[in-house]
Amino acid sequence: MVSNEQRRKQLAREKFLRQQQRRESARRKAKQRNAIIATTLVVVLAAGGGAWAAGAFKGDDKKDVTSGSTPSPTPTPTPKESPAPKMAIDKKAKYTFDIKTNEGDISIAMDAAKTPQTVNSFKHLADKGYFDGTKCHRLTTQGIYVLQCGDPQGTGAGGPGYSIPDENLDGLGKPGADGSVTYPAGTVAMANAGPNTGGSQFFLVYKDSKLPPAYTPFGEMDKGGLEIVETVGKAGVAEGSQSPGDGAPKKAVTLEKATVKKS
Repeated sequence: MVSNEQRRKQLAREKFLRQQQRRESARRKAKQRNAIIATTLVVVLAAGGGAWAAGAFKGDDKKDVTSGSTPSPTPTPTPKESPAPKMAIDKKAKYTFDIKTNEGDISIAMDAAKTPQTVNSFKHLADKGYFDGTKCHRLTTQGIYVLQCGDPQGTGAGGPGYSIPDENLDGLGKPGADGSVTYPAGTVAMANAGPNTGGSQFFLVYKDSKLPPAYTPFGEMDKGGLEIVETVGKAGVAEGSQSPGDGAPKKAVTLEKATVKKS
């Protein structure tokens, strides 16, 4: 017999998964829309460039079909996902992901032997200042207990333009009868919208949470960092959130500076 508490947690997990899928769908639609716009622009520029070359616009009648800009001599490429960064770390070493936030410093220990692609990607992004000045856009306080960060857009649909594969999915043990495993408090894992769709978004677990083993666990917060996230969790979600237990954190968290260094 499933208890009310178990049912509530199951519903929370299902909601979490649905929202991840909706965000990925929104990201894909945005990419498709940009591709259509780029294709249309290529056609317009090509037509304008041909007319310009043929002398169709002369003297006082001279005008640019692109509303003031000179027609591009080359077509604008259709946006596409860029390749993941080349491996540039020591895959046998341990690294530290240090984040300076407005609420305090969070230090995350990472083991490249278990998650080389993930660690490599985070170092690549941190070295570029990708995370600096970004906000943690999502907090969940019911069923699962996580603070989600890493989206420069702050919408849950942003990413670095490439995907990395899932790793270490068996690192938290075998799933239980309900198909979930426990992500212990302090765990740092990748957010995604399906297999092998990790980008830059990650979540910080501040209280033991049950989820499917589908999110790469790649790090562990230090005690001070966990206490910071716990405080954010206790403050709850901001007013106006669609769900009382899922939305932007009331205590806003900004990643002021992020670095990844070999331990």
